Amino acid sequence: MIEQQIRPWNVIDEDVLNVMKQIPREFFVPEEYKDLAFADTEIPIAEGQSMMSPKIEARMLQALAIKPGDRVLEIGTGSGYITACLDWLSDEVTSIEIFDSLSSQAQEHLAAFGIRDAKLVIDDAFSYEFLTLFDVIAVTGSLPVPTDMFEKLLATGGRLFQVVGQGASASAQLVTRVADEIFHREELFETALPPLINAPEPKRFSF
Repeated sequence: MIEQQIRPWNVIDEDVLNVMKQIPREFFVPEEYKDLAFADTEIPIAEGQSMMSPKIEARMLQALAIKPGDRVLEIGTGSGYITACLDWLSDEVTSIEIFDSLSSQAQEHLAAFGIRDAKLVIDDAFSYEFLTLFDVIAVTGSLPVPTDMFEKLLATGGRLFQVVGQGASASAQLVTRVADEIFHREELFETALPPLINAPEPKRFSF
């Protein structure tokens, strides 16, 4: 997976490569899909959700440039695999998941792997009241239309990874909060992810 998928996709950060070597991805994959754990594909999990392909996960982690001491927020806990990677790279992770069943299963996965300090929240990210700012925000589902909701949760110098758009027009973005009301937005690559539950949708025209 590392040599055939991740390095060819311009992932060269040794910390990212190391964390993806150290954390067993197959441990977080549903039993019926264990044979796809290292395949270049999304993997279905419960509640109609899915895990991102390994190369997208790696590019996201590299773009976020996570370091010890960073306060990290993950939108969409899913299987808990990315949560584990974020925790490994930083010191403080909060992960919010709308589905109770996914969050509970992720908690079990993380605890079995020895990760007990990640804070898992069961709620809707679009209505939850966040009481702090974050240095890193990883959004694991797409946003069909642009929103500044998550970038407003960044501390100065903070980095946000998100996928914005629909279908072939969707692209991964890195947003950096340069100053209080100044944001730098960089288009990283084109990709498509399933939309976050309750994400804002394009307005529909009626005639």
